Amino acid sequence: MTDRSWPRVGRALDLFAWTASPLTRLAWRRLGMDAVLIVGAILVVMRLMNVYPWNLVTLDFHAYWQSRDVINYGAYSPFVIGAFLYSPAFAHTIAPLTALNWPTFAAVWTAILFGALVWLAGRWSLLLLLFSVAVPLELYLGQVDILIAAAIVIGFRYPAAWALPLLTKIAPGVGLLWFVFRREWRNLLIAVSATAALAGVSAIIDPALWRGWLDLVFRSFGEPQPVLWSYLAVPVWFRLPVAIAVLWWGARTDRYWTVPFAATLAMPILWANVACILVACIPLAPIFGPAPARGWLFGEHPITERDRVLTRPGEYSHA
Repeated sequence: MTDRSWPRVGRALDLFAWTASPLTRLAWRRLGMDAVLIVGAILVVMRLMNVYPWNLVTLDFHAYWQSRDVINYGAYSPFVIGAFLYSPAFAHTIAPLTALNWPTFAAVWTAILFGALVWLAGRWSLLLLLFSVAVPLELYLGQVDILIAAAIVIGFRYPAAWALPLLTKIAPGVGLLWFVFRREWRNLLIAVSATAALAGVSAIIDPALWRGWLDLVFRSFGEPQPVLWSYLAVPVWFRLPVAIAVLWWGARTDRYWTVPFAATLAMPILWANVACILVACIPLAPIFGPAPARGWLFGEHPITERDRVLTRPGEYSHA
């Protein structure tokens, strides 16, 4: 795989020249990662111990756990706190986890989210925790956006991973146009087939739930409501064409980061935590340098492009 960088991106990286010394590189890479792991471990323990306010039943992932007992799509809407809005297939898939008691589920789910964050963002994880709104909010609420970001990255190698975005928030599935624009029909077929297979099995298990969920989806589109505290108050009918245009440009020029960018733009409501999907841009855009997910996807050694640029400012290329 290849990924073209922005023109003159090397000059932008001069801003990070302070990381060139051995000592600051150690702090930037090792200590930052350790700090994130410590924060993650503390939050996991607090949830395992059922400590307030990390155990509130109004948190989004409590609705995931509660799906083991009740899913009432008829009473739900995107504006109801604590509502389970995803497809029954998602509930059936996470059933082994929801079989756990609430504190244990909360701890395991939080560990999964932190693992996804570190895998995607690597050395940037600490900065995202300290200086962003989306990532801390995502980890507190236990939302699935960071997992959608991971699924997008994994989907470049294993397209079946697209089943997660499609069977949860649906809208990020606009990223499948990447395969259409690049005429990668096999990958598109795998993504759609995997999603259909999971949905089919789930529908066999509980067809009534699927009727309820489809009714919820149509109601959500047909009965728009005002949104308060949205991350970006721009209507989706305006953002969606922009997302598709950006995706077409990215597909034609090997800019992989445009997929999570377009997936975020296509979201019906841009709640603050939705911006976590953009974390997938870190391993997909070479400007951010090495990350575990980037190494896995592109087969790069941890000492990669960004480090070489820092030794020769202004010169940047990616084969």
